[in-house]
Amino acid sequence: MLKNSSSHYGVVSVVLHWLVAVTVFGLFAAGFWMVDLSYYSEWYRTAPHWHKSTGILLAIVMLLRLLWRWLSPPPQALATHRSWEKKTSAVVQCCLYLGILLLVISGYLISTEDGRPIAVFDWFEVPALGALFTNQADIAGLVHEYVAYSLIALAVLHGMAALKHHYIDKDHTLKRMFGRKP
Repeated sequence: MLKNSSSHYGVVSVVLHWLVAVTVFGLFAAGFWMVDLSYYSEWYRTAPHWHKSTGILLAIVMLLRLLWRWLSPPPQALATHRSWEKKTSAVVQCCLYLGILLLVISGYLISTEDGRPIAVFDWFEVPALGALFTNQADIAGLVHEYVAYSLIALAVLHGMAALKHHYIDKDHTLKRMFGRKP
């Protein structure tokens, strides 16, 4: 089943969720590694190109994910979930979406301060707006770094909550995210 039902997530939501999760962790690992590259490293130009290209594609996937969420709303929370769990889940999910948005915007501002567009795997280019404020790349770089660490921390907590539901509460929260019916 492609669409979400009242009891579980559909294939499209599951694929988009896990694609975003793997991409975010992959981009974080690449970014963590890239900051120590020297000018003489063979990856000095290649790694940032791949990082930026993947980041732009992540932004597109997130737009598709939000559109899909509107077209196919997620299943209701399980009846066994407590009120605070539902509220916390909604806040964390909102923070995850907002964090990805901030990462994409700050990454764009870092990359385009000099007025050059972002070439996405040489398939297409995202135009640059140039420098919009003083020290744009430095400020956006700090935002990018702190938001990236915060996003990873939230994603880890999100995953731990899913494991808690699966192993401690023994409910179907995690199974639903794999598209399984309860």
